Amino acid sequence: MPESEDGTPKPGHFLPGGSDEPAAGTRPLTLKSRQPDGLGKARSVALDDSPVRRKARPIPTDPGTTSEYSGPPVAPLTGGPLPPLTGTRRIGGQRTTGWHKNPSRGVPQFSTEPPPVKPPRHYSRRVIAGLSAVVLVMLTGATVAGFKLINSYDTRVDNPLSQPSVKKSQVPIPTPPDPTVTVTVPGIPDMVRLQKNKIYTSGKVAAVSCKEPAITPDSQSAILRYYQALLPCLNKAWEPVVKRAGYDFRAPKLRLQTSQATSEDTCTGESDTAFYCGYDESINISWKSDLAYYKNSPEGARVWMLDTMAHEYGHHVQEMTEMLTAETSREGWTNSKAMKLEWSRRLELQATCFGAAFLGANKKALGMSGEKLHVWQWETQHSGDEYSKKKLRDHGSRKNNWVWADPGFKAAGPAPCNTFTAPAAKVS
Repeated sequence: MPESEDGTPKPGHFLPGGSDEPAAGTRPLTLKSRQPDGLGKARSVALDDSPVRRKARPIPTDPGTTSEYSGPPVAPLTGGPLPPLTGTRRIGGQRTTGWHKNPSRGVPQFSTEPPPVKPPRHYSRRVIAGLSAVVLVMLTGATVAGFKLINSYDTRVDNPLSQPSVKKSQVPIPTPPDPTVTVTVPGIPDMVRLQKNKIYTSGKVAAVSCKEPAITPDSQSAILRYYQALLPCLNKAWEPVVKRAGYDFRAPKLRLQTSQATSEDTCTGESDTAFYCGYDESINISWKSDLAYYKNSPEGARVWMLDTMAHEYGHHVQEMTEMLTAETSREGWTNSKAMKLEWSRRLELQATCFGAAFLGANKKALGMSGEKLHVWQWETQHSGDEYSKKKLRDHGSRKNNWVWADPGFKAAGPAPCNTFTAPAAKVS
């Protein structure tokens, strides 16, 4: 601290080593209110008059002396007045702390000597011997019970039925029914269904002694009656064959087309062409084309109607044996238009073979001989994609139609009708 010439410190400097300018990083001391320029009356710096000395509290060594830092006061004398407590800083006035009354005994409340230890109790030899005998009996009983429990457990494990868990007095618990087990049957691949179907080895089509309906198809109602009379013959002929192949038999529906198919129909087709609908298993007949054909060639129209019904029923056989579904799957998986048409030709040529098998099995009852047989052969040999209006190669050429129809007619069964293993040249 800088000093004046007489050795007294200069006013305004309070830190050792100070100077006229405040030290870096410190803030100069300022007063909130302006003080008089005079130094005022000097105060003594003696230790007795210091503020620290005045604030000190005596240590409570004597009775009646209290301090807010010292703990509870000493108990007052018996019958003496309670000295008031001072120095409390709690809001609401003075609050008594410590003792509320002087103890009656005249000794200090806490003794510096530990309490006397009671000597251990001694038991006679008879008592000790008796207790030892009791403990030995208890241990022996526990050991025997443990061995019995282990033996019982081993017996039940070795022979679970030797000790039934249900007592005779209890009602037996009913046995729950066997849970339903769902067995997932692996699916048959499409090509296996098409190429190795059991329909090929199920034997010949049954001869059902059905004659051709003696109905003149010269009107819409007459054409409908003609097909309705022919349908039961086809059902009786194909039912045993389908069942021998391991499939369920279902009779198809029969409908006549009355107008061009609309978008609301599940299956669509041209108004002058018969078609089969696998969605509802129905045979759809175009009666207008049949009527027009009958007016030009009555004999040819009757044979044509007979062959058309047999062909469309062949599609129903494909539906019952799941070959129609498999072929649709194969056709849908390919992106090649040429392959789609080839799959369609294999399906249609097989239906032609199935239809010919029915005619061959029932040729006697249907009168398929002589001129009638010749008409059928000529119509079959001149039926194919070459005669379609759109020239769409989806049913097979007229040559291949006869390639599959003739063996089917002679075999009178579906054995030679496996078009799905044939080379492409035979299904063109």
